[in-house]
Amino acid sequence: MLDINLLRTNPELVRENIRKKFQDEKLKLVDEVIEFDRNFREAKQKGDTLRNQRKVISKEIGALMGKGLKEDAEKAKGRVAEIAKELEDLEVLEADLTAKIRERMLVIPNLIDESVPIGKDDSENVEVERFGEPAVPDFEIPYHVDIMERLKGIDLDSARKTSGNGFYYLCGDIARLHSAILSYARDFMIDRGFTYYIPPFMIRGDVVTGVMSFTEMENMMYKIEGEDLYLIGTSEHSMIGKFIDTILDEDQLPQALTSYSPCFRKEVGAHGIEERGVYRIHQFEKQEMVVVCKPEESKEWFVKLYTNTVDFFRSLDIPVRTLECCSGDLADLKVKSIDVEAWSPRQQKYFEVGSCSNLGDAQARRLGIRVRKEGGNYYPHTLNNTVVAPPRMLIAFLENNLNEDGSINIPKPLQMYMGGKEVIR
Repeated sequence: MLDINLLRTNPELVRENIRKKFQDEKLKLVDEVIEFDRNFREAKQKGDTLRNQRKVISKEIGALMGKGLKEDAEKAKGRVAEIAKELEDLEVLEADLTAKIRERMLVIPNLIDESVPIGKDDSENVEVERFGEPAVPDFEIPYHVDIMERLKGIDLDSARKTSGNGFYYLCGDIARLHSAILSYARDFMIDRGFTYYIPPFMIRGDVVTGVMSFTEMENMMYKIEGEDLYLIGTSEHSMIGKFIDTILDEDQLPQALTSYSPCFRKEVGAHGIEERGVYRIHQFEKQEMVVVCKPEESKEWFVKLYTNTVDFFRSLDIPVRTLECCSGDLADLKVKSIDVEAWSPRQQKYFEVGSCSNLGDAQARRLGIRVRKEGGNYYPHTLNNTVVAPPRMLIAFLENNLNEDGSINIPKPLQMYMGGKEVIR
């Protein structure tokens, strides 16, 4: 959420940012906020004037009573009652205007960083850098579900009966590999100085609206019927929500946290959930990074975060690339975002395995997260990034470690989490 002062002093900057994101339908919101804000300030000023008048008149009543001027005192009391009614009406008006302003401010997109490429959608995202040599073996690589099924590692038919499409049973060595990757990711991030968390897997509505846009919420979140609770789509939601209505001391920054959680997503607009496949699913597990830092440090942290993901995948010898998200592909709260994509030898292309985002102070404003500093409090910046999200990562892992006989090599960093196994057969 933007600072209202920006709309008061430089509304054209906000309008231009909306145009860069190709959301012209939101331009009218800027004028509506400016109008509602003007009415709010007028109402507040009038209320302050009336309160001062009431204070003066109240003092006069005592003096009039002391002089025996009962009739004049009663008239003054009548005026105080009138002022009280006017103030009551003004308070209702102020509350209504405040709600209308907030409703629109939550929809107006955050200002994107000047370095973000301008483009309408993800087809105009820009490749930044490649890490590792993408290779294609001289034997045919089966579809990832076929690889798992040959190793007796997945059961989609049973999951379809119990839960529907978009769910799965992992079993045997594939299930163990899934857990091994998460355990390795946990220790990988702890070794890089992050504090490990297991957060709540459900959050309240005020946290949901604090961490994401309405569109994202509608497309992603599962609501618990009859309760003000939502299943998290990523642990970032509850990890940032942890700081709601908090004032941190500046020496507590940065907060560098890594968290494990299951994730639950509707995947609305995903053009149907594949019956066979674990690329786009309703339930998965993830190791996440979250940072709360000083505004002047967020650009540096942004690079650190996506570099962690690159290093994690390269430690398992999986080629990756980084892709800068263009303006039209950025969610409304994001200032800047880079996707990490892994190489698929079967498809001979890269696919997304993680996304790193700098949200500026948008989440902090929505959630009331502040930092105490001499001379005045300020809003910190928040960032998040995926370390790894199996089972999607398993697609890249299996394809890049597949042998011609159908066995899977286990890279050295994972072997200790796999009971010393070097190969899955």
